[in-house]
Amino acid sequence: MLNNLKLNQVLVINSHRILALMLLSLHAFLVWNEDVGNLQRSIFLCHYGLFLIWQPIWRSSEKLTKASVLLFITFGWLAYSFNNWWFTAIWLATLFGLLGGRLFSEESKTSRIIHILAASYLLAMLLLWVVPKLLGASNDLEAAKFTITYLLPLLPLAIVFMPNPAARAGQSPIVDFFYTLLLTMIALILVLASYAIGTLHKVNYIQIMFMTIFGLALILIAFSLLWKPTIRFSGVELLMSRYLLSIGMPFEKWIKNIANLGEIELNANNFVQSAMTEMTTLPWVTGVNWLADEAQGKLGETSSHSTDFNFKDLHMTLHTRWQISPALYVHIKLLTQIMGEFYEAKRREETLRQNAYMQAFYESGSRLTHDIKNILQSVGTLVSAAEQTKEKDNDALVSLIRRQLPMLNQRIASTLDKLKAPGEDKKRLEKMSAWWKNLQLRHRQADIEFIADVLPSQDINAEVLDSVLDNLLSNASEKAKYLPGTLIKVELYENKNHVFMIDVTDSGHAMDVSIAFNLFKKHITSHNGLGVGLFHAAQDAKQAGYKLALASNVNGAVCFRVTLAPEESTEKLDK
Repeated sequence: MLNNLKLNQVLVINSHRILALMLLSLHAFLVWNEDVGNLQRSIFLCHYGLFLIWQPIWRSSEKLTKASVLLFITFGWLAYSFNNWWFTAIWLATLFGLLGGRLFSEESKTSRIIHILAASYLLAMLLLWVVPKLLGASNDLEAAKFTITYLLPLLPLAIVFMPNPAARAGQSPIVDFFYTLLLTMIALILVLASYAIGTLHKVNYIQIMFMTIFGLALILIAFSLLWKPTIRFSGVELLMSRYLLSIGMPFEKWIKNIANLGEIELNANNFVQSAMTEMTTLPWVTGVNWLADEAQGKLGETSSHSTDFNFKDLHMTLHTRWQISPALYVHIKLLTQIMGEFYEAKRREETLRQNAYMQAFYESGSRLTHDIKNILQSVGTLVSAAEQTKEKDNDALVSLIRRQLPMLNQRIASTLDKLKAPGEDKKRLEKMSAWWKNLQLRHRQADIEFIADVLPSQDINAEVLDSVLDNLLSNASEKAKYLPGTLIKVELYENKNHVFMIDVTDSGHAMDVSIAFNLFKKHITSHNGLGVGLFHAAQDAKQAGYKLALASNVNGAVCFRVTLAPEESTEKLDK
């Protein structure tokens, strides 16, 4: 097994040298073709064997089928037994096509030069040696016999001594079937045209060759001019492309109909149903069966000719009036892939709609949970104040409870309204001075200090500010439990742009950079909560026209700032 791999590697690396030896043996066969003895036949068998080693169609590491082996043996026996100049002309045209087909697909400059030299040798021998033998006009090229016999072999000899980096890199040979067929047909046209002209007109072969070559050149030039599109003519290239894309069906119309269905149908299964109905409108289709995810269906009638097409979760069986050709199979496979892409897009749209629907439920429930948590924290503050109040301060406690209970009742009623109608946003407006005093009464802990130079008389959304400030103070108080001695300061002031701001600052440790970066952008992991309080507080503040931000995040001064003006307004004032 190892020896076979080494042999294959050696053959791949030296493939251009095998090509050169094949051409040299071909030259010997052509020059000595007048001798029909065993030597000439032996030279052809040597040439044919070198061709089988070099041939670019089957790799040397692949095992040939019995049919392929039988084909090679039959061809070699026929060539050995019934060799003539017509067979030789067809054989050279085939070799010219194989080399030309590789020429257009080579990327290496050296490989292209090798194949140009080989193709040039074959074309020269075909026109200057084989065709004159067919016409019996060898005497017309008697002066060039020495050049053909002894100088043309220098082309394959040059290939022997040329390096081939592409072969050393182990690149597999690539044969373009279209170019191979095209060049083979051109070579055969040259042979047949020269033979026809030489038979009809008894002229010198050199004249025949010039007439044939220049005639073919003019035809190719005219075809190249017609190939490219112009202002008045769309070009043969476009017509040919449209024909290849419309094998058996109106491609553009079908794609346009599928695109329209993609816009109309919102459900993925309904889209597949409509697309399959569109498929059955084709005249050569009798029926179709399909299976898409969990949905399946059947339209039309079954036939003896059925073909399966699969793309991801879309499986389709197409029943036709006749057997589908290979070209049409590739065509329908492309259309199935396009239909499958539309189907996958529809499934993703359904998933996104479902996720958006569930996200709305989640956001509503999360906000209501946050509101209830703030209400319970306020109740907890009142209970804590009642536990710490002495008998002589009972009157102050009763007065505090009387003031706070109506506000708690309003907040509970507002939360219940949100449960009944989550989409409605009801505001509880209150004077800022009154709200500030109530805030101080609710949070009478010893470690919280309230500072206000000026108490404005403007109206504010008390419900939103209660929720935001309660959340900020609750978080700061939780931090104080883990870090004894932490001081909390709440400051209300007016900045230089005459916008009121509220700063909640604690003297604890700074937050991690990653937590601070994502603080108001998404839900974050919290050590003592759900990690959603500040996120929803920022969202509520933004909807109310306020702005919640982290103003400072350093040890000893972690400051959250509530700006009582819309974000756009503050940005314009700063500018």
